[in-house]
Amino acid sequence: MKTLRHTIAPEEEGRMVKQIARSAMGASHRLFSQVKFAGGVLLDGERALANARVRAGQVLELRLAEEAAPQEAAARPAGAVNIVYEDEDLFVVDKCAPLPCQSSARQTGDTLEARMRAQMPGWTFRPVNRLDKGTSGLMVVARHAHAQDALQRDLHTDDFVREYLAVVEGAPQAEEGWIDAPIRKAAGATIRREVGEGGQNARTHFWVEKRGALSLVRLRLLTGRTHQIRVHMAYMGCPVFGDFLYGTESPRLPGRFALHSAYIAFRHPEGGERMAFASPLPEELARLLVEDAARKRAARGENVL
Repeated sequence: MKTLRHTIAPEEEGRMVKQIARSAMGASHRLFSQVKFAGGVLLDGERALANARVRAGQVLELRLAEEAAPQEAAARPAGAVNIVYEDEDLFVVDKCAPLPCQSSARQTGDTLEARMRAQMPGWTFRPVNRLDKGTSGLMVVARHAHAQDALQRDLHTDDFVREYLAVVEGAPQAEEGWIDAPIRKAAGATIRREVGEGGQNARTHFWVEKRGALSLVRLRLLTGRTHQIRVHMAYMGCPVFGDFLYGTESPRLPGRFALHSAYIAFRHPEGGERMAFASPLPEELARLLVEDAARKRAARGENVL
């Protein structure tokens, strides 16, 4: 059980418990309500009412009881999960592809959620950022509701950085630039998105790292729209290689496309310290670039061995 503690400062004397929990301890309204109804609000070790007035020097505790996870998910298939970092508040996971993130009524097979919950029965899966089934790489998963709330408040700010590597067909003309193009749901579609008037604001920063028939592009999300990188790269005329929805599916990448969450940085939800993690381009994506370079050398009559 995770417990949040805060010692009441002199300037906080006379305020209500619920006010301290929200402002000083960062608890969301939803989280505080859950803790309150579970009897997990304590002042100097005794259960306290939300409207109770606090005194300087008292210790306010919020005991975060983990809600029970749906039992039907426990029997779902399990496999290896590459956890690159963990503490009592969060995990950083390097997801493989193809693998869906989350289980649902429509997604009942193998998922990252099922794999993690097979290792931790009864635990609730709380992703902070999500990746498409066909995208590999780094994700943050919270261990409890308070950490998820804190991290998601930062998700679309400069405090939470997400960079991707993509192998694309062709390349943007500029070596570096911004794609500022609104994204909306395509007419008559349930999943497919497109750039168009009336869409949600969407901004992506890109750097071309290697050019060719297939190019390597690094991209940083400034917003978090559905399929943002995939839509923006197709809009630029250089779709992500193997993207069945916005480009051309390829048997060279069965079940996935050439997009990888390569770098993630964020503030820790408890101490606030800066954390950063990197993941190299997977071998199957790096091989695309090697093979493309070999074809270019062969076309010039050079020895490719």
